[in-house]
Amino acid sequence: MAHTAGAALRLGIDEAKFDAIWEYRTSPLYSEAERVALDFALAAAAQPNDVTDELMGRMKQHWTEGQIVEIAATVALFGFMNRWNDTMATPLEEEPIEVGEKHLASKGWTAGKHGG
Repeated sequence: MAHTAGAALRLGIDEAKFDAIWEYRTSPLYSEAERVALDFALAAAAQPNDVTDELMGRMKQHWTEGQIVEIAATVALFGFMNRWNDTMATPLEEEPIEVGEKHLASKGWTAGKHGG
């Protein structure tokens, strides 16, 4: 989570928009296309997978097949990396720890066993 947060901020997401991620379904800072992509990401990452035909239909209203494939691949890759790093207790670098403490800790994030 902290790596993704840091990347989003480095790649130019507005800090106010980033901080509103917890309310993306109702925040005016997010477009409908972004909302459905985030719903899709959460559903695709759920155990068991929770992507429904209805959700896929909503995705197709806003995203091309290629874009949907890229979003699904990103969710799958991050799922793998999260499981790997959690299993191996991989220490976090300084930047993700700082981002996590600044932007995520108020929602329950801690570095935990990854704090080094």
